[in-house]
Amino acid sequence: MNRVGDSMSCTRRQALWFLVGAAGAGALHACTTVTPTPPENTLSTSIGIVTWVGLTPFYIAQQKGFFKELDINLEIKDFSASADSLASFAAGNLRGLAPVTSEAMLLAANGVNFRVVLVEDISVGADGILARNSIADIKDFKGKQIAVDQGSVSHYFLLQVLNEFGLSAADITLVAMTPSAAATAYEAGEIDIAVTYSPYLDKAKNTQKDGRVIYDSSQMPSAIVDLYVFETKFIESHPEAVGAFVQGIFQGLEFLKTNRQEGLEIAAKYLDITSAELDENLKLLQLPDLQMNLEMLGNPASKRYLLKTMQNMTEFLKQQNQINRVPDFSNLLAPEFVKAVKSSG
Repeated sequence: MNRVGDSMSCTRRQALWFLVGAAGAGALHACTTVTPTPPENTLSTSIGIVTWVGLTPFYIAQQKGFFKELDINLEIKDFSASADSLASFAAGNLRGLAPVTSEAMLLAANGVNFRVVLVEDISVGADGILARNSIADIKDFKGKQIAVDQGSVSHYFLLQVLNEFGLSAADITLVAMTPSAAATAYEAGEIDIAVTYSPYLDKAKNTQKDGRVIYDSSQMPSAIVDLYVFETKFIESHPEAVGAFVQGIFQGLEFLKTNRQEGLEIAAKYLDITSAELDENLKLLQLPDLQMNLEMLGNPASKRYLLKTMQNMTEFLKQQNQINRVPDFSNLLAPEFVKAVKSSG
């Protein structure tokens, strides 16, 4: 098994359903020991992350000392499962978070007050659906068993794809499996359809010759977007800290562009994979630069504008009975920090 697969098996894309009860209780914890948040000053904050290749610019910024150079005291809390990081953020134990769009929508629907300050990455093939050659198209999924991580981003991706082809969850039999188990079952011929993500996706595709990736996130590029968000009250009281964080991420991204091999080696150590493996994984993601972030966060006329994606996602989650209400989106995006980086550049 590819080592990134082992490290990611219980990380970024799991357990969106935790908010039904866990957010109010605040009872979930990280699998790693977390030190108490130090007293806040103007440039001090905490952020919750889980292991993921899309965080490559973040890892570079941390290792190269870009955050420190910008006078930000950044406490990083590395969680073993996204459910734990989401619950900690919802309970007020974190100032910042790096969620997937659908996770952010669930937070908002449950009354968590935050703003999106930066787009981390866009999945353009890192997530996909594997199917045997006997299954001609998505419409043939009707009546079939499909292995997927229930309640995860993969699950919601599947529901969106089904909906695009006139099907619904009632038309299929869901077999609950982790992303790695779903891929393994597909490889072994135990199931005909599986939803998973890189690196499991690539390994299963290459191992099982009777089949292919029938649909992936490059065909629905707005479906899976990772974000950086901060509490609204923290943004209002400590805008300098948020601004420094955003600038540090862009510096990390620029370093990756100009010193790619060193950047890959730095991030690969955090991810416990080789730099070559990371290089391949990054080909399935788009890391938005300054201009794309400006479009996604601050240009309502752009087809990339994130608010449209979020509204569609929330309406979809409501239709699927995953949330009870559609939250107010009017102030959800905070493009001012990206604009400030552009102005200073």
